[in-house]
Amino acid sequence: MIFIVAAVMLLALVVGAAAHLPLPATLAAAAVIACWLLVFAVRERKHRQGS
Repeated sequence: MIFIVAAVMLLALVVGAAAHLPLPATLAAAAVIACWLLVFAVRERKHRQGS
């Protein structure tokens, strides 16, 4: 749960800064966050299927 909270806080920071950052930097940060959330979702799904 703490990872989701951290991801949302980081996403809010990036979205807030997006107006001041160049588009490639914003897209790179968005890709990193998306990958992090995807890995988290896959790990949670495997954990729930294993139980």
